[in-house]
Amino acid sequence: MKVLIINSVCGIGSTGRIATDLFHTLREEGHDCKIAYGIGTANNVSPEFTIKMNNKYGYYTHNALSRITDKAGFYSSRATRNLIKQIEEYDPDIIHLHNLHGYYINVNILFDYLSKANKPVIWTMHDCWPITGHCTHFDLINCSKWKDGCFNCPQKSEYPKSYFLDKSKENYALKKELFTSVKNMTIITPSNWLTEIIRKSYLGNYTVRTIHNGIDLNVFKPTESSFKEKNMLIGMKIVLGVANAWNSRKGLNDFIRLSEMLDENYKIVLIGLTKEQIAALPKNILGIERTNSIQELAEIYSDADVFVNPTYEDNFPTVNIEALACATPVITYRTGGSPEAIDSNCGQVIDVGDVNKLCEAICTLPSYDPNLILVRASQFERTKKYKEYIDYYMEITQNKSIYVD
Repeated sequence: MKVLIINSVCGIGSTGRIATDLFHTLREEGHDCKIAYGIGTANNVSPEFTIKMNNKYGYYTHNALSRITDKAGFYSSRATRNLIKQIEEYDPDIIHLHNLHGYYINVNILFDYLSKANKPVIWTMHDCWPITGHCTHFDLINCSKWKDGCFNCPQKSEYPKSYFLDKSKENYALKKELFTSVKNMTIITPSNWLTEIIRKSYLGNYTVRTIHNGIDLNVFKPTESSFKEKNMLIGMKIVLGVANAWNSRKGLNDFIRLSEMLDENYKIVLIGLTKEQIAALPKNILGIERTNSIQELAEIYSDADVFVNPTYEDNFPTVNIEALACATPVITYRTGGSPEAIDSNCGQVIDVGDVNKLCEAICTLPSYDPNLILVRASQFERTKKYKEYIDYYMEITQNKSIYVD
């Protein structure tokens, strides 16, 4: 079986690692696979198995035009036509979509091709962008326009940012037309929460299934670490947070509030910050820029006393299960699919925005049994989860259509 994976990135960030983990699982099972990606460089996959869609000029042009016109996802025409040529040459049995936002692909051209290609399509949705006229998440502002039709977007200035125009109404209508044009398509989400959201959207007539993200337990595991020693934190309790990009949605402001509430026995460590954010941090928070080294992440997870994820809106954060796999308990907000990785043996779930309760949970953290934390993490073992995809690939290739009119 030949599978083409399409994602914004390859091997970096959470969706990039998901794509490459699926790639390696397919290869281990004897299948052929390629990854088409649009941004940065490929990590953890040989160049012969990748298709780089866009160059820096194409990315920056798409980005700039989107900020002017609010039409993210509708540029990069040449890159998308070139991709289609390579799809036709590769002739995959399955086309597996992941993130299509990210300023690298033209969804109009792509879905025009997919609707005519008569190939099974799986679309793993890592956020809500496919069902809105603009935004990737809407929980934080409690917006329900996505149910009937977006307009006057209150998050126009959020990613994918638009400085001037609001095309949310037009985008919503066009996305609906395009994304419902493919007959042989299944939608997969990494959380039960997003599965229910999609079923209530204009994509609800498709088969929608949940397959939680998986991680490589050969890499994310309790790991010898000198992180505390290197950073002169011996004897202190590390409260760790990790994100690809930190902002108020990810809980950065809540960590700053926590830093004012925790005593000198605790040290907050945040990974994934920009240089500017690090410079603005209180002195009792250690800020670190993003790392693409999985080994380094595993070492820091292992040295942390607790992983805290105060996210205000999220799908199924891979960072939660990465921490569990390193035997580190997790405390997270009750939002989106973030609680779905947590049970009473490995962490706690706190009401969204309740920093006082969050602080209390950190200070009264039980002595969790590391073995039980690892048992919980084992449910998200990479090969186990991605074999669910492979089993489903085999199932859908035997069906002519999986769209219910």
